[in-house]
Amino acid sequence: MTRKKVELAFITNDSARKATFKKRKKGLMKKVGELSTLFGIDACAIGYSPYDPQPEVWPSPIGVQRVLSKFRRMPELEQSKKMVNQESFLRQRIQKAKEQVKKQRKDNREKEMTQLMFQCLSAGNIMQNISMVDLNDLAWLIDQNLIV
Repeated sequence: MTRKKVELAFITNDSARKATFKKRKKGLMKKVGELSTLFGIDACAIGYSPYDPQPEVWPSPIGVQRVLSKFRRMPELEQSKKMVNQESFLRQRIQKAKEQVKKQRKDNREKEMTQLMFQCLSAGNIMQNISMVDLNDLAWLIDQNLIV
């Protein structure tokens, strides 16, 4: 049975919020352990809670110190190589979406010209109301599809 989609909004009931927080934190710590085991990577997690005076750490305080000191010993360029903040993440997503739109427009244009080419072939002549841009694109498409 699948879970229902949880609405991401502030939980106003204090006891429900605390219980949900503890469950989610436990799940997060478990996921970090799974990632570490499945992929053989060094990982750690530090969780600060408004309900506990001490942060919860995974795998252990010594393990966290080991991972953090290994990270700090890396050159600064290597440390920040794959880090992204929300702004740079959104910029990457926007750029990717723009590239997809550009590719889709190109594909659509080729399909339009292919359809126009078949209309011209079935009519036996080139229609009168075709623009110069369409004629140039049609000529390009014909050149691409000619078998030499």
